[in-house]
Amino acid sequence: MNWHTLSAKEVIESLGSSEKGLSRKQVLEKLEKYGLNELKKTRHFDFVKVFLSQFKSFLILILIFAAILSAIMHSIVDSIVIFIILFLNAGLGFFQEYKAEKAIEELKKMMVPEAKVLRDGRVMKINSEQIVPGDILVLEEGDKIMADARVLFSEGLKVEEAALTGESVPEEKISGNLKLQIPLTDRINMIYQGTEVVAGSGYAVVVSTGMKTELGRISELVQEVKPEKNPFKDKLDRFARAIGIFILFLSVLVVLFLVLNKMDFIESLLVAVSLAVSAIPEGLPAVISLGLAFATRRMIKKNVLIRKLPASETLGRVNVICTDKTGTLTEEKMKVTSVYVNGKTNPEKGEEKSLLFKIGMLCNKARHEKDEKGMDYFIGDPTEIALIKVAENNFLNKKQLEKKERKVKEFAFSSERKIMSVVRKSEKDDKKYFSYIKGAPEKIINHCEYEFINGRIRKLMDEDKQRLIQAYENMAKKGLRVLAFAYKEIIKSSSRNNDALKVAQKDAEQELVFVGLQGMIDPPRPEVKNAIKITKEAGIRVLMITGDSKLTAEAVAKQIGLDGRSVDSTELQKMSDKELFKEIKKIVVFSRISPEDKLRIINILKQRKEIVSMTGDGVNDALALKRADIGISMGIRGTDVARDASEVVILDDNFASIVEGVKEGRRIYDNVKKFVKFLLSANFAEVFLVLLVMLIWRDPVLLPLLPLQILWINLITDSLPALALSAEPIEKDVMKRKPSKSSILNGITGFIIIGGLVALSVEFLFFYLNIADINRARTMVVSVSILFQMMLVFSCKSKKSVIQSPFNKYLIYAVLFSMGLHLIVLYTPLNSLFYFTFLNLMDWIYITGISLAGILLVEAYKVFERRK
Repeated sequence: MNWHTLSAKEVIESLGSSEKGLSRKQVLEKLEKYGLNELKKTRHFDFVKVFLSQFKSFLILILIFAAILSAIMHSIVDSIVIFIILFLNAGLGFFQEYKAEKAIEELKKMMVPEAKVLRDGRVMKINSEQIVPGDILVLEEGDKIMADARVLFSEGLKVEEAALTGESVPEEKISGNLKLQIPLTDRINMIYQGTEVVAGSGYAVVVSTGMKTELGRISELVQEVKPEKNPFKDKLDRFARAIGIFILFLSVLVVLFLVLNKMDFIESLLVAVSLAVSAIPEGLPAVISLGLAFATRRMIKKNVLIRKLPASETLGRVNVICTDKTGTLTEEKMKVTSVYVNGKTNPEKGEEKSLLFKIGMLCNKARHEKDEKGMDYFIGDPTEIALIKVAENNFLNKKQLEKKERKVKEFAFSSERKIMSVVRKSEKDDKKYFSYIKGAPEKIINHCEYEFINGRIRKLMDEDKQRLIQAYENMAKKGLRVLAFAYKEIIKSSSRNNDALKVAQKDAEQELVFVGLQGMIDPPRPEVKNAIKITKEAGIRVLMITGDSKLTAEAVAKQIGLDGRSVDSTELQKMSDKELFKEIKKIVVFSRISPEDKLRIINILKQRKEIVSMTGDGVNDALALKRADIGISMGIRGTDVARDASEVVILDDNFASIVEGVKEGRRIYDNVKKFVKFLLSANFAEVFLVLLVMLIWRDPVLLPLLPLQILWINLITDSLPALALSAEPIEKDVMKRKPSKSSILNGITGFIIIGGLVALSVEFLFFYLNIADINRARTMVVSVSILFQMMLVFSCKSKKSVIQSPFNKYLIYAVLFSMGLHLIVLYTPLNSLFYFTFLNLMDWIYITGISLAGILLVEAYKVFERRK
């Protein structure tokens, strides 16, 4: 129903309520009919579903297949190892999602779910879940609005609606009815769940609760939208498919070679399966999951909560961040940044400036309060809070001023008058009263006859008024919200208090003395400018998308270093999708933007193949958060709907924390590439060694590696050393590079080929030199393969030389443990299980020398690549 078009009386009657509110019986009936006033989740955390979803990866499916094949071929140890890795991977992913869900539940509990309502003619405080349509809300400064309602009475009622509309300036509410065709954001006789009263008081009758509210509708819509496929998971799946097809092709080749060379088919198949299992990167899911888990632990210390593990890596490859302005780039607190007084802009000091701040402090309804811990905080309109703060910064004290000049009358601000005035009585002179006035500059200037300048009151001429209007316009062009301040001295014949009550509004607000202007803005967070600079160096574009005015948005953009074209909603709607597709690379600021506009912007960016992140805290951000590759919501200012729609929650609402998240994401991606580089350059050498030996000698007896030996190499090299790469420190140039859009193999293919050829050459050399004793040859091949890979893992750490790469103690521990494990098997009775023979000191000298020579070749290639 169009509640905004009805009169207050018609709304009350339609809802079966009265001016005294609902009766107890009516409340019970309506609770039965409408249910509790709560936002319901259509999708709940399903333990089984979330756990099983961890196996929805092509790479995981390949590993499951490999584990089953290993079990069938009696390679029980390798089968068990693979299954352990699979369940470790699934457990890590599940635990992170569960932990994030619990953290969000804790954030929700921090909200105070209470409201004041009028029932049976009495004001009572109730749990907000008990609100029903027809309840009359009693509203005061600081109250959170817990249901959609139609305003019945307003006394300077102002509501902060940034969470719903993105508009940082509070909206004044009225009780009159409005026209039918008017957008939701302009329905100033309506208030909505999720917003907050910042000034004034009033009454409103509840028209919608729970999922029927505007907040509820958006929540339901968001939950129906399927989240975008994570780019990192998508890239891993493509990588896994390519690896799977290649391994299958090689396995078929191995079986054909062995069968053609008269080896038993089952035995040939066993060798092929062993080689396939060796080549499959079964450690990759565990390395990725552990790397992501470690990163999420580091991120939570920096106030970045990751809801799903892959999101932490995707942050590192985001190349466009679409961010809301209010509360994300800015502090969501108005601050006076410019004053005009005594005919000058921002003078250092003076009597006139002190008077300006005094008026701002005394013509003001905002007030100090103390929380449970005894800490001071403000309640009131953000604009009035800003006026008190700037006055306090200039050594004025509100309590002391109010003692000297007691408030006796107030004429409230209204959208029609655009002026507020307060009459105060001097404690020193009973006959002296002062009227302090603030309001819209054009209104105040029009009411002024004089100006306080150079310590004297002088007559305002027409040219003086033009000067004041010009000063106001100059401030407004900078995106500032400008208020004018004036005063008037009123002399009364009697000291009786009721004299003050006889002061008429026209006496208090006419023939005023103009004092000055104060310009304010919701200032950028101090750390944002540097964060924007870092994102530019990292090749990431930041787009400001806000519901605020174009001037304000441009002013903030200029302060934080966002340079480029600015477009408002009207201009955007005139653009076709084709034009926007072309122009969006030049645009950095979108203002007066609706939720539909946000979705359109995200869709155009995704058409351009950008990896898009959307940050936001309001209900109006939720759909865009869901549609983006990475949705980032705010933990403090963020609404439940926004948090539920996001993959990442910034717990301190600090834009700079996102940059820290990006750094960690890039670290993860770098470490994944290091592991892939290590695994593929070494593991495929064993496959090609078997093929090469079969091609040359065509004798199954001379098989260079037995199935169990292949699996042993795989177990030793692909476990702890590979996992230790996930703990590699962040590289210094990580935020100096552009985000990666390419495949995982991009930039490392050359290293993989060179590393693989060197590994193959080293293994073949030892096989050839010891071919007369096949068991010794195989033992030498296994040992040199393991030692070479233990050295190669250090070469995979960085594009720089091994000596220049960062120190990683976990990698050293892993290598020492793995080599120790191999030596235990080699020099104990366990060696008979693997058909190993004894190796003497000279054998190890040869193995070590050749392995080092091979690593030097790999390092030489790295030098060549860097110079190229």
